[in-house]
Amino acid sequence: MCARASILATLLALVIVLAPGLGRAEELHATAEDGNLGLGFHSEFAKANGVRLHYVEGGSGPTIVLLPGWPQTWYTFRKVMPPLAKSHRVIAIDLRGMGESERPDDGYDTRNLAEDIHALMRGLGITHYSVIGHDIGMWVAYPLAAMHGDEIDKLVVSEALIPGISETPPMLMPPEQNAGLTQFMFNQLRDLPEFLVAGREAAYLRWVVQHLAFRPDRVAVDEYIRAYSVPGAMRAGLAYYRAIPETARQNAELRKSKLMMPVLAIGGSLGAGQVTIDTMKVVSDQVEGTLLDRCGHYTPEECPDTFLKRVEPFLNP
Repeated sequence: MCARASILATLLALVIVLAPGLGRAEELHATAEDGNLGLGFHSEFAKANGVRLHYVEGGSGPTIVLLPGWPQTWYTFRKVMPPLAKSHRVIAIDLRGMGESERPDDGYDTRNLAEDIHALMRGLGITHYSVIGHDIGMWVAYPLAAMHGDEIDKLVVSEALIPGISETPPMLMPPEQNAGLTQFMFNQLRDLPEFLVAGREAAYLRWVVQHLAFRPDRVAVDEYIRAYSVPGAMRAGLAYYRAIPETARQNAELRKSKLMMPVLAIGGSLGAGQVTIDTMKVVSDQVEGTLLDRCGHYTPEECPDTFLKRVEPFLNP
C-alpha cells in the first residue's frame, strides 16, 4: 500500500506541475515561428492599400472581421476567437502600425485605415462580412461601415467615443475621469511622448491599462509591451491620435448619412459605458445597446463570456 500511495503521489505531483502547460495549450499563442498559433488559427500577411498587413485567421462559415484598439494588437480578441470560430470564419487584423503589420510614416486617419481593411477583404475574395471593432478598432469600423455598408452584414462596436461623432469631453474633470482620457491629449503632442516613453514603454502601457481596466490581470499587457517596444511601434501607435483632427473632419461628413446595417454597441459599466451606445445612436437608427456589468474598458479580455453572450445572438439570430 505504501508503494502504491507513493506512485499516486508522484502522479499527482506530475499533474500539478504539468497543469499550467496543459492550460496554455488551450489558448491562442501570440506568435509562432511557423505561423501556427493553435486551436486552428494561423498567422498570415497580405499587401492591401499599399501596406503589408498581418492578420490571424481560423474557423469557417460567414466571415467576421475583428479590429483591435490601442495599445493592443489582434491578441485582444484571443479569448473570444475560438468560440466565434465554431460558426464563423474569423479574421483578426493588426491595423497598419500595429503588432506585426507594417508601420509606414503616414495614413493613420481612420478613413484610410478603413480602406486598408476594405482592400484586404477584397484581396481575400470576401465580399460580405460582419465587423467587431474595439476602441480604435471602433473608430475604424465606423468609416468602413459608412463607406462600404453594402458589404457589411452586421456591426459590433465596443468601448470608444468617435472623433467627429461623439461630443468632445471637457478638459477639466475629476482626476479619475481625466486619467481615463490621458492618452487623447498626451499621445497627440509632437515629440514629447517619444522622448518621455522611450525605454519606458512598459511603465507607460501598464499605467494606461491600470487606469482603464477594472480587471487589469485579465489584460495581456506583457504581450502589448513586447509589441510596442520594438523600433517604430510607439510612434505608429501615437499616429492614430495625431490624426484625430483629420479623422474628425472626415467623420463630420460621413455622419450626414445613417448606417445601413444593424449595430450592437457594447460598453463596460466601468469603462466608456453609455458613451459607446450614445455615439452609435448618432449615426444609426438600428442600434442595440448593452452594458457589461463589472467590466472596464477592455471588454473582450476582461469579460469574454458576457461579451460573447451579447455578440453571438446578435450575429446568429
